[in-house]
Amino acid sequence: MNNFTTPETSTNSTTQSFGLIESLEICVYSINLFFSLPANSYIIWLIITGSGVASEFFILNLSVCELGICLNGLIFILSRWISSLEIIDAFLMGLTFTGRPLNQCLMCVERYLAVVHPVTFLKFKPLRYRVICCTAIWFISLGSCLVCMHHLASNKFRAHTWFLTMQLTLVISIQLFCLVAVLRALKQSGPGERRREREEENHMKRRAFHLILITTVTMIILYFPFTVTGISIILTADNSPTVWFTSLTCFILAGFVQPALYLHRTGKLSCLCSS
Repeated sequence: MNNFTTPETSTNSTTQSFGLIESLEICVYSINLFFSLPANSYIIWLIITGSGVASEFFILNLSVCELGICLNGLIFILSRWISSLEIIDAFLMGLTFTGRPLNQCLMCVERYLAVVHPVTFLKFKPLRYRVICCTAIWFISLGSCLVCMHHLASNKFRAHTWFLTMQLTLVISIQLFCLVAVLRALKQSGPGERRREREEENHMKRRAFHLILITTVTMIILYFPFTVTGISIILTADNSPTVWFTSLTCFILAGFVQPALYLHRTGKLSCLCSS
């Protein structure tokens, strides 16, 4: 986050504070590398060696994206000593602010279709449609990487902030729509359904609703502090590194939710804890 700190607004006390915050940022990124890298690598291994590559294709892409975010953290740490790596760090920010939210949004849309439009879901359930969707997301993420690199290399921080704010607001709005739609479907029962069939359907709807709810809350914790911080800097010109560190901490901690959720769903989390 040091990319948003300009020399013109720095003072001696701010420089000392930034040195402390920068050290804390390195610690947070190191924690992310220590936990997120093995967790997502383990998820990828489980999916590839298992028999559910088609059904878990979206979470597979999300885990690959998370590995890219781990690489971004490693590049950030190394760029403190190798300044030439800062441009790569700026490039990989596109995975952080576009790749992850789009993959999470795709999972929520899938659950929304499965509950609210089951016929459409079955029509687009084959793996080829999932591959098309994920390919489109990777191309969009690549474009976002190039935009982030251009904005930060050109010191266009205001444009960069609005770019992130617009895309994150759009993604969160889609997820909120899916959340409300699944909640409405959860309260409705089809005519003439038997009690056992209705209970099984409601159980599926609750699982979809809980997944979308957890993903949406996680995304708000992940990206809302960044958005508020960026807008406040535009309005107040206050580049306090402490504010950026708070946003970074929320981002890192909330990033552990999806891997833990998948490992819990597959029963691997309890096995790891017991061992």
